[in-house]
Amino acid sequence: MESLFLSNLTAPPLLFFFLGALAAFARSDLEIPTQIGKFLSLYLLMAIGFKGGLALSASPLDASVLRDLGVALCLAVIVPIYAFCIIKRFTPAADAAAIAATYGSISAVTFVTGTSYLDSLGVPWSGHLVAAMALMESPAIIIGIVLYQTANREDADAVGLNWRAIGREACLNGSVVLITGALIIGYVASPSAAAQITPFTADLFVGMLCLFLLDMGIVAARRLQDLRKVGGQAQQSPGILLLFAIALPLVNATITAFVAVWLGLPEGDALLLTLLGASASYIAVPAAMRLALPQANPSVYLSMSLAATFPFNLLIGIPLYHQFTLWLAAT
Repeated sequence: MESLFLSNLTAPPLLFFFLGALAAFARSDLEIPTQIGKFLSLYLLMAIGFKGGLALSASPLDASVLRDLGVALCLAVIVPIYAFCIIKRFTPAADAAAIAATYGSISAVTFVTGTSYLDSLGVPWSGHLVAAMALMESPAIIIGIVLYQTANREDADAVGLNWRAIGREACLNGSVVLITGALIIGYVASPSAAAQITPFTADLFVGMLCLFLLDMGIVAARRLQDLRKVGGQAQQSPGILLLFAIALPLVNATITAFVAVWLGLPEGDALLLTLLGASASYIAVPAAMRLALPQANPSVYLSMSLAATFPFNLLIGIPLYHQFTLWLAAT
């Protein structure tokens, strides 16, 4: 287990994440321009989607693939429901709904880092997990909004939710469109045609990931300040929110790992499914929540996912979940 942690902590992408966080804490002027950061995000989504499509084309779409996709969808529905039931005791209904949607959805960058981790260890993984990731982006957003309406119907009716706009944001936001489109393109592309862009989608991947995680380290460190400020708000405790941001991914990972091993998933797939269950969105959900629940405080749900859950999963969660799935499979 120690070697798994050391190999992850000494991997260049994680070291660049540390560098970004240290630079922010030291108040350095190091910064990745916004447009470059957006380009890096688009590149990673395109590359992992395309790579997943290639892997998916090499394997048949059988019952086991459909089963795994169904499990992913169930996670996106069940997690926000029980997360909302827990966190609503400590936060207003709007914040609780936004947090529930955040933790029911997924972090594409955490998934991408997980695939890079598996690639570095030479552990294969299946392309249909990329499709599972794309499917999990949107359902949690809808569930979160429904939970808020149920708990606080009077305020929800007053807001007059525009379901068409919300559905468009949930299902057609850039990250979902790009990764789904790249998955389809990778699936239908011929091997000779796919080989033409392999230097771009594969050879440059780790370097681009390092730059992106450098930027994420800077952003995550700065978001910690927002999480500290939450303490001055009614019904909000930064300690409870921080505990929730770490404990919920651990609970979700434990449950998902048991399911993955029970289903007999191979090593790489078991880890990636567990990671999907344990991650939290900081791109798609915040964009949708700004439209759907303007009453929710972004400094709460965004800071929890980006400043606490995201670094925890990258630094500790990935090797921990990997070791746990291996232990379960061996018992």
